[in-house]
Amino acid sequence: MGSVLAAVGVFIGTNVDDLIVLTVLFLSARASGKPRPWQIWAGQYLGIATLVGVSLLAALGLTLIPDRWVGLLGLLPIALGIKGLISALRDGSGGEPPIAAAGSLPIAGITIANGADNIAVYTPLFRTAGAGEIVIYLVVFAILVALWCLAGSLLGSHRKVIAVVERWGHWLVPLVFIAIGSLILIEAYA
Repeated sequence: MGSVLAAVGVFIGTNVDDLIVLTVLFLSARASGKPRPWQIWAGQYLGIATLVGVSLLAALGLTLIPDRWVGLLGLLPIALGIKGLISALRDGSGGEPPIAAAGSLPIAGITIANGADNIAVYTPLFRTAGAGEIVIYLVVFAILVALWCLAGSLLGSHRKVIAVVERWGHWLVPLVFIAIGSLILIEAYA
């Protein structure tokens, strides 16, 4: 039971920001049809699986990505945000929210870029855990990714959330991604 609680605590602590990203993505999906919900789910699972895989390899002593380079992944959401702001400026103040990520791979990229803290937390967790505990962590993480996607979808269908995004989404969505990317860079290099 202790391993399950530890996995839940670690996942929530490292993925609260992903809930915001998922909400924005599901809002975009409802407003424009892109990305499709299955792409959001697939991208989130692929991104988390990549973060877990890198953490497992790092825990085994492999250095796949030097720490000094992980923070540069923050440039991906910043680039997507800048692209969205340019699109919003071209379209004026009205219009649909920009598509921040239109497929599973860009969504996985955002999850990975937003996951430097995941790697930093998961690596020592996996390094000190036995094989049985690691299996428990992986199962709990897989279940929680589904719950996170469901929560993002529900938040993305809430009337008040939709009203805010319909009015301000063309500015809000890109700014959220720029903020996330900036935080990644600040955390990595501060």
